[in-house]
Amino acid sequence: MPIRCVVAALALSVAAPSFAQYPARPIHLIVPIPPGGAPDIAARVLGQKLAEQMGEPVVVENRAGSNGNIATELVARAAPDGYTLGLVADSQIAINPHLYSKMSFDTLRDLTPVSSVASNQFVLAINPSLPVGSFPEFIEYARKARPPLSYASGGNGSQHHLTMEMLKVRTGIDLVHVPYRGGAPATTAAVAGEVAAMWAGSSNAAQIKAGRLRALAVSGSKRSAQYPELPTISEFYPGFENSIWLGLFAPASVPEPILKKLREEIRRALESADLKERFNHAGGLEPLVLPPDEFVALIRRDYEKYAKVVKDLGVKVD
Repeated sequence: MPIRCVVAALALSVAAPSFAQYPARPIHLIVPIPPGGAPDIAARVLGQKLAEQMGEPVVVENRAGSNGNIATELVARAAPDGYTLGLVADSQIAINPHLYSKMSFDTLRDLTPVSSVASNQFVLAINPSLPVGSFPEFIEYARKARPPLSYASGGNGSQHHLTMEMLKVRTGIDLVHVPYRGGAPATTAAVAGEVAAMWAGSSNAAQIKAGRLRALAVSGSKRSAQYPELPTISEFYPGFENSIWLGLFAPASVPEPILKKLREEIRRALESADLKERFNHAGGLEPLVLPPDEFVALIRRDYEKYAKVVKDLGVKVD
């Protein structure tokens, strides 16, 4: 037998037990936003469930900045051993590559999609001081407002930003964008009346329930189970739809046995009744269970979709 084959066989024989014992120490789960937003909520709920199932702690680390690029690059550059993972949104994977003229890593090449995790709709929410009670009234009010109404987002190029710009184009209204450093400060601004409107995510459920924000419509293709009384935008503007997904990613070249283990445990967690309840209670997150090939197809579809959206809107972040 050639020497190189002997070496390869020995390497596999040594590595196999470590795969079988995975995980043997804490897993670090990187989140690209400050505590409180949808990826953070999902990471903590899923991380606790995985820790219970796998017998090792899952440590959530919030590494905010640069629209999530800092956290995502940390995952891409980590050792491909399954102990550093990232729970990120579609915006980090499918939007940022089109926003930034220079990125030091490639989201499609340098990351391995492990599993889809959750999906959610945005809720169009306004400060209650606005004299409107429905989505059509808001559009009419915004169309006549002088100066134009302002809206908050979680940052330039964020999902909140692009979705509102898509709504502006579709409805013909003018709104002034005010970017904040994350969804939490954007919500604070909307509640305080510093801005008139925002696309609210799952972490804003308590503000809406308490009446500090007034919900008008949802961005998905169907009505939300959490807000069944709210219409979809597409009921007024057919074809308008923009939802978010969250996924778990690993560095490229993670060994297949580790990926298989992670996928089995994540599917088991996502299909458990208690996780579904905790996701929903956290603000309407819905577990998203897709076979690996379907998750990859979703990533590539959205990558192409947002390439066009960013180009059409002329949005750039440098």
